[in-house]
Amino acid sequence: MLRSMMQIYVKGSNSAVELYLNAFGATLGFNVKNSDGNYYHSELDVCGHILAVAEVDEDSDIPVTGNTMQFCFHYGEGNEVSVRHAYEVLKEGSEIRFPLGPSDFSPLCTDIIDKFGVRWCLFV
Repeated sequence: MLRSMMQIYVKGSNSAVELYLNAFGATLGFNVKNSDGNYYHSELDVCGHILAVAEVDEDSDIPVTGNTMQFCFHYGEGNEVSVRHAYEVLKEGSEIRFPLGPSDFSPLCTDIIDKFGVRWCLFV
């Protein structure tokens, strides 16, 4: 296997990419845009891991809502600033399932569904 990627399909991928670039301090790598300015495919480098974001097609069998996956980013102790920053950026318009704070397995953790319907678990 050459690599693995986490793939997200959303409505408004152009806005989602900008949000995730900011939230995770990511850089935009290979990308192709549709004629409407949204992404046919984009690759964001998040701490050496690829988060791929693309526009969901209206005719696709991929559901826009009802996501059953969660993306978990384990930053490790000493990286509390990164978790707090991502939380602050993602929380606008989101559903906070577990507020930022200590959990059974981490001194700083959150479980959040962002405004694009993507569920994140961020922790140190």
